Amino acid sequence: GCSGKKWKCLYCFFPSLLLFLQGEDNFTYCPATGLAHGNEHSEFAGWAFPFPGVFLVEEFISEDEECEIVELMDRDDWKPSQSGRKKQDYGPKVNFKKQRLKAGNFTGLPSFSRKIVAQMKACSVLSGFLPVEQCNLDYTPERGSAIDPHFDDWWLWGERLVSLNLLSKTVLSMSCDSEDAIQLSPTFSKGELGPPGSLTQTSACRNSGGEAMEDVLPPRLVPSKDVTVAVHLPRRALVVLQGEARYKWKHGIHRKHIEHRRVCVTFRELSAEFSAGGRHEELGKELLEIALSFQGRPV
Repeated sequence: GCSGKKWKCLYCFFPSLLLFLQGEDNFTYCPATGLAHGNEHSEFAGWAFPFPGVFLVEEFISEDEECEIVELMDRDDWKPSQSGRKKQDYGPKVNFKKQRLKAGNFTGLPSFSRKIVAQMKACSVLSGFLPVEQCNLDYTPERGSAIDPHFDDWWLWGERLVSLNLLSKTVLSMSCDSEDAIQLSPTFSKGELGPPGSLTQTSACRNSGGEAMEDVLPPRLVPSKDVTVAVHLPRRALVVLQGEARYKWKHGIHRKHIEHRRVCVTFRELSAEFSAGGRHEELGKELLEIALSFQGRPV
């Protein structure tokens, strides 16, 4: 049983797990509006809800810059990782289970990241962002590369997770195990009803005299664990996860969404505990000084 522990029993976890295994997301995030819209062939077609905490910049770097970055990465070895991925780590030595941390062999972020980090300063949402760790991940369909739904650690890593998507497009699938309900609002025009038998079809409201009024649908509540949201990541796009998208929603990538080689560059900042005024402020300063020297090799 769950008993309030970190791991859920299969009975509680199954709905979101089943959605992920099926590889189908029933909502799609719209960067222009900040809304997650129900997909056309799902039971949520015609419904939407605010999906805060995602910031997306398309064409963050040029094709030439992308080519140069990947070429420099490939000069170093890629280490095998989980779920058919390969990785290169630039960061301190961490034991997340015991919450222990030391610099170890960490010599900083790679030199090619200096320009990327400088370009981030133009994004208002990344004001004051100082990356202390970088992880490069290599995905290919031949290896069946994917990543299961997960939260990034928040004992060491801070509010914002920043990723640069290179070489091919993909989809970040967001899922939630919370028992909370999500309030959906209809997105179709007044009087427009869904197809026969759909959940958007409803009878017209009537006033006290029995006369038909304009079609009005009230908000609809659905369990969070029944919802998955697709965040489409174009090639060379930068995505930032923060707030609810960081702490409430897990993120993962289905195998079906790795169509060609994909390289992801993820940057993480320090949590409050390792920042100014935090319990481990001095260690945080030491790690940042190493990271921002941009003289690193994969550890």
